[in-house]
Amino acid sequence: MKFTSLDAIAGLASELPVSDAAAVAAARARQNSLTKPPGALGQLETLAEFMAGWRKTARPEITRAQALVFAGNHGICAQGVNPFPQKVTAQMVANFQAGGAAINQLCRVNGADLRVFALELERPTQDFTQAPAMSEAETLEAMRIGADAVDPQADVLVLGEMGIGNSTVAAAMAAGLFGGDLADWVGPGTGSDAPGMARKIAAIEAGLARHKGAKGMGILAALGGREQAAICGAVLAARAAGIVVLLDGFICTAAAAALHGADPRLLDHCLIGHQSAEPGHRKLLENLGKSAILGFDMRLGEGSGAALALGILRSALACHNGMATFGEAGVSEA
Repeated sequence: MKFTSLDAIAGLASELPVSDAAAVAAARARQNSLTKPPGALGQLETLAEFMAGWRKTARPEITRAQALVFAGNHGICAQGVNPFPQKVTAQMVANFQAGGAAINQLCRVNGADLRVFALELERPTQDFTQAPAMSEAETLEAMRIGADAVDPQADVLVLGEMGIGNSTVAAAMAAGLFGGDLADWVGPGTGSDAPGMARKIAAIEAGLARHKGAKGMGILAALGGREQAAICGAVLAARAAGIVVLLDGFICTAAAAALHGADPRLLDHCLIGHQSAEPGHRKLLENLGKSAILGFDMRLGEGSGAALALGILRSALACHNGMATFGEAGVSEA
């Protein structure tokens, strides 16, 4: 995909594919013919119908699942908001590449092909209390990297992130997009203590004051990071290819929320893998009008909750496609 300007992103909502209502109806009819009471599989049925609509077939399958993790570093760390040094970002990227992280194990067991992208780790974004985190050109370039990383042949895309300081970025973006009390958005991240939390809140207050007029995708440039922009690019590229997206927790969802700020329809093809233990995630989901597939009190990032939810999505389709109908099984419906 080509991104010409941040202002142009909102217009994509009217151009990109939408869910196929006929495929959803056919999938629902199949669900109601299977050897179970209607609705007995609960959200598994809903997930199967969701997949049917975006893959445009009554019997969707996951033959190719892709997982992308984007990593970036943040200038806001100059404000002392992070309990760990920024060199940890590169160290964790190396751990991903060596296969030693949680996301590696979850992708392996749930059948996702993992790729990791380190986005100029040696050059953090600007400190958003002093200047916009990224220029428009930098934001668009990171979005392009995210979009180019998406395999158009995938059936589902798992998205995750890594970046010291990015829980502060996520809270700032959520507050900038939806307002409210900052204390409701700010959480411990990788383990901030009370003074660390106070520094987070002070930094976000300063950033919001400096970038008061920013809206929608402007929030991404003013307060976000390269990994957040790459996530937005990947979400849009997936939409263009009719690929269902599984977003991870608070940080990943806050990144994609910039697209919601441009036009809520841009996230119609996205599922939320899990509800993070970060306190702001519940509030963020309420503002987005979405619910999570899982609630496991996870807050690791990396795409770990989304990769775990991929197993649930596979299970939904296994039941949808593999169960016998009443007629096939010779079971009376009366």
